[in-house]
Amino acid sequence: MDQLHLEKITYLNWHDVEDLRLTEEQKNYLPDNVSSLALAGVIREAGFHVFTFGIYLGEKQIGFVMIGYDIPLDPEDDLNEKYWFTRDSYFIWRFMIDKRYQRKGYGKQALELILDFIRSGPCRKAKYAWLCYANENEVARRMYAEFGFEEVPEAYDEDDGEMPAVLKL
Repeated sequence: MDQLHLEKITYLNWHDVEDLRLTEEQKNYLPDNVSSLALAGVIREAGFHVFTFGIYLGEKQIGFVMIGYDIPLDPEDDLNEKYWFTRDSYFIWRFMIDKRYQRKGYGKQALELILDFIRSGPCRKAKYAWLCYANENEVARRMYAEFGFEEVPEAYDEDDGEMPAVLKL
């Protein structure tokens, strides 16, 4: 049986990210993966830590994840009080499983691998991991809650419709 694992996105495998697709409903939840890779490059160029991985089932890439460490939300605005969980923490910035591989348990298995990576402290150990999801995305809400992520309603921004959730590591 093929094992699920993470592989760093490199020059040799970045094209596989292009082939990953979401359902029609989910397309409103995430930007496309190539845009995410471009953003990761810009953020790295600015001196911040960003990790991009393909989620693989054996040799087949079935998903994508982008993780940031200690990324400022807005360098021109002091959001530290509202977003107390963002400093010295890991941000699961993008996470998706291709629509052909959804509802098979791969999302949960992949999230376990992602959290193992985060807990290994690739930049340094942190108190928190956090993420955001569309407020109406009940599937994401339930899955993240199963892993212990707790919503931070006071940091919810109606303008972007994203609900932050935090996991104490």
